[in-house]
Amino acid sequence: MTLQDRHGGNIYAAGRELGLSPHRLLDFSASINPLGPSKQALRLASGALLLICHYPDPACNGLATALASRWSQPPAHFVIGNGSSELIHLLPRALAIRHALILGPTFSEYERAVSIAGGRVARVQTSRRDQYRPPVGRALEVLRRKSSGFDALFLCNPNSPTGQVAPSQDVLNLVAVAARRNVWVVVDETFIEYCEAHSALTAVARQPRLLVVRSFTKFYALPGLRIGYLAASLDMAGRIRELQPPWTVNVLAQMTAQAALEDRRHVLRSLAFMQRERARFAQALRSIPGLVVFPSAANFLLAELPVPLDASSVTKALRQRGLLVRDCSFIDGINERTIRVAVRTAAQNRRLVAALRQIAK
Repeated sequence: MTLQDRHGGNIYAAGRELGLSPHRLLDFSASINPLGPSKQALRLASGALLLICHYPDPACNGLATALASRWSQPPAHFVIGNGSSELIHLLPRALAIRHALILGPTFSEYERAVSIAGGRVARVQTSRRDQYRPPVGRALEVLRRKSSGFDALFLCNPNSPTGQVAPSQDVLNLVAVAARRNVWVVVDETFIEYCEAHSALTAVARQPRLLVVRSFTKFYALPGLRIGYLAASLDMAGRIRELQPPWTVNVLAQMTAQAALEDRRHVLRSLAFMQRERARFAQALRSIPGLVVFPSAANFLLAELPVPLDASSVTKALRQRGLLVRDCSFIDGINERTIRVAVRTAAQNRRLVAALRQIAK
């Protein structure tokens, strides 16, 4: 399994393997808003096509200003990147990370980014017994040890692939303890739009050791445009910008993201849909004997398959039916019977449930 396949969303490789057009696949492996991008954003951004003969704005001024308005923070607090992945990979150099603590099981790119930059990582893991709730309490215990030796901590909130969210006050308590130990805290809020009350973003102006990473991939359904952003103190935001290559964010991405951010009607529709369909989908999955679904605050569900099924064989069986799901068996801290499935439309979700029920017979 390639690195890209482990992240999910590689419809191109699956299409080549199955001899199918990517459009004929149902991709439950990538957790993208099932309502798709904002139609208003797509209409307004079509004007960007007239600008593709020019370089994009290297400062991403329009989007940075829109983010500043949305979060009541000066535009200089925001760094726009070619997806949140670019920003995550800039952080080890910007923060001079030599030893990072990662709250897991979680997204693999934190460890990969630190390792590529020559650093090392340690983990604080949650467990199935705790329903994979973020292990903030255990992380606090580690940080309070004088000999911990960490210079950065990574928390995905809500966490991928488990879906659980840490309350914002718990996150801010973690930031306060970390700051006393001169430890940076990076909070990846890629899925936070589905539970915005738990965001730590507005605290960056008063918490210089806090950095918050966000994306337009999941909630705004713009993965193909590759655009994300980071909020940090003015000094740190400036330091990260200095490490970016010029023009990493294209003009289509900038204009579409700005328009999507401003379409509040689509935001409200998306939230209402997800709250309703996530609960219905989870109930349908739980109706399969022996299948366990864990609580989720995001637009995906972590599911444990019934014995004797394993994630690898079920993922392959579903793939032959044109249904792509995320095999979580390779993730440290999660057992070999666990998959992650995106919440898609009601009809598409019913198709996946029917296929799983047939396989589980």
